[in-house]
Amino acid sequence: MVFISVDQRELVFPFICVLHEETTMKKTIALLAVLLSLAAVATAAPKADPDKGGWKTIFAGDLSDAAFPKGVWSVKDGVLSATKDEAIWTKKQYENFTIDLEFKTATNSNSGIIVYCTDTKDWFSNSIEIQLLDDFGSEAANIPATWKCAGIFGRLAPKKSMVKKPGQWNHITVVCNDKHITVTLNGETVTKMDMSKWTSGKKNPDGSDIPPWESKPAAEMATKGHVGLQGKHAGVPTYFRNVKIKKN
Repeated sequence: MVFISVDQRELVFPFICVLHEETTMKKTIALLAVLLSLAAVATAAPKADPDKGGWKTIFAGDLSDAAFPKGVWSVKDGVLSATKDEAIWTKKQYENFTIDLEFKTATNSNSGIIVYCTDTKDWFSNSIEIQLLDDFGSEAANIPATWKCAGIFGRLAPKKSMVKKPGQWNHITVVCNDKHITVTLNGETVTKMDMSKWTSGKKNPDGSDIPPWESKPAAEMATKGHVGLQGKHAGVPTYFRNVKIKKN
């Protein structure tokens, strides 16, 4: 151990302070150099293509990227709704994708999420519809099971009803991979369809009837098409928000 006298400390201490300041300055300069390098790399890196990754909003806030009859659909406070029974469509066609949204029914609401649509003028015969329905309403009391909420309309019933009562927001996710469609409503997977099994235009695989306006066998349908939402059916609205899509 080396002992330094009081007089020696008075001489040495200023020198130590200078060394400390120089070391601190060097560290600061080195840190700034690293941060500037990282910033340069981040700036030069290509931006992610929204079509090759995460979620994106399916319709712009002003609906400029949507196709629908003028004046029928509108967005207010982030909520999308229609005044007539006219569907709204993406201008783009999709395949192998997932749709995620929230919807709210009114009493006896009857709407749907439409996928794989190849003809928006005659979408009933040329698409697959995931039914959105007020299962609690009087209109739902005597309808076929394949018409219940979160089923594949006219073709496949959900395994159970998971829709909430009118006035409450529901969360639904629809995964479309080729001929396989999976529907999850309010946290529970309730419907799984393999379109290749629907080889008839009149009867479902379980023997139940297919509505006459859906006469094209699902097995023969394309698995790429427009995505849409059904409008104000039978005068009763359905409300949508946080509608988004991503490629699988």
